Amino acid sequence: MSFGERVNQFDAWLLDRVFQPFADALPERVSAMDLGMNFQVGSIVLSAVSISALLMLEGMSFDSVVTNMLGWCFEVIFYIGIHRMRGMVRPGYLNPLRGMLAGMRPISIPFALYALYQAVTADRAYELALWFNSLSQIVFVAGISLISCHMPPPRQRARQGFGRGLQPNET
Repeated sequence: MSFGERVNQFDAWLLDRVFQPFADALPERVSAMDLGMNFQVGSIVLSAVSISALLMLEGMSFDSVVTNMLGWCFEVIFYIGIHRMRGMVRPGYLNPLRGMLAGMRPISIPFALYALYQAVTADRAYELALWFNSLSQIVFVAGISLISCHMPPPRQRARQGFGRGLQPNET
């Protein structure tokens, strides 16, 4: 088994054993797609806070954080792209985003681990900003994984007595 196959196997295990059971346990009014999209917005906000902290609190120049700002722009573009494709995800059907994001999910995990490592080993001056960045990366991984989960079909609601008229055995 090649390294790529092992990575794909781990990704499938993570989705099927961790995130899909969590998505299935969500209440009917909150879908995994909605929660994942909210996580993506949270990741964007935390990333912006991290960049702002570097600029304002740490006194870094604009030139020093240009790559971080470009990364933030890519996060916004990614969110917009997923938001436009969310109509393809329907309850009771296979999620087409699961296959589309198969390359993005496994690569985002090492980035999150590296961001966490940076926050743990950072100089005191950059610690706050890097903790926000690592939290942003972790929220991104959770969000992209939830977006990739299948949406279960709508649950059957218990029959209510409203609007169905009187039944023969009712008075």
